[in-house]
Formats: sequence, C-alpha cells, structure tokens
Amino acid sequence: MQFIVHTDGGARGNPGPAAVGVVIEIYQSDQFTNPTNEKPEIIEFGKRIGETTNNVAEYRAVLSALHEIKNQKPKIKNADEKSKIEIQFFLDSNLVVQQLNGNFKVKDARLRGLMMQVKILEQEIGGMVTYTYIPREQNTRADWLVNRALDHAG
Repeated sequence: MQFIVHTDGGARGNPGPAAVGVVIEIYQSDQFTNPTNEKPEIIEFGKRIGETTNNVAEYRAVLSALHEIKNQKPKIKNADEKSKIEIQFFLDSNLVVQQLNGNFKVKDARLRGLMMQVKILEQEIGGMVTYTYIPREQNTRADWLVNRALDHAG
C-alpha cells in the first residue's frame, strides 16, 4: 500500500493565525517502481490550528497526515502488509524536510517535541517513510487548502 502525501502549513504573521493542508493519495500498488492506471483514493483537508509559527504549522501538517494514514490501517488486509507500506511525503519546507531526514539539528524545543511525535507515529504505522522537498509551485493543492482554511475561519 502506498501513500503519496503533500502537506503544507502556514501562519499569517508568523506567528499568527495558522492552518494545515493535507492531500493524501492512497494506492494499493507501488506507483513508482511499477506504475499502473490505478485511480487513487484521495483524502484532502485543511484546518485551522490556532496561533503559531510557520514551522510549527509545517510539522502539524505532517502529523495530521500521519494520523489520517494511521486511521486507514483497517484497509491493510493483514499484518504482512505492514512491511509493504510506503509513505512518501512532499513538502515545500526545506527546513522541516532536512530535520525529519536527520540532516539538520532541531534546536527549537517545540519543533523537537513535534518531531518526536512524528517519529513515534512513523513507528506505529510501520513501513518506509520518506520526506522530499519540492518547490512551492509543486505543492499548490496543499497550499490552497491552508489558505482556504484561513480565509474561511469562523
């Protein structure tokens, strides 16, 4: 089972009102090594997360996606499938990608705590998780979900 995930987090004012955007494509087969015409199940959402910074919002977006993926576990047919789970994240925050990949130290205590939560969820879900930086122009849907959540705050 493969999950292709685009996440974004943003805060207006930094810190300021913040939101996350998540787009998850769920495939039963591996689309990178053996592409098929399989149509993915798509889950997407944007939500406000209160007042915070851009970096915290980026981490919260990853956490929101991982929680959603964890909720998909009933779709995994048996325990052997756990090792076949592949989650590929695409983010437009190079800092967060480098931190999650272990290339940059996490100096901020809040971000360190959020990163620990990410790593715990990764272990609970199992499988392989990768994080890749993409330019903002390639993350438009997740960005749009962030802005929609911020614009339609009630």
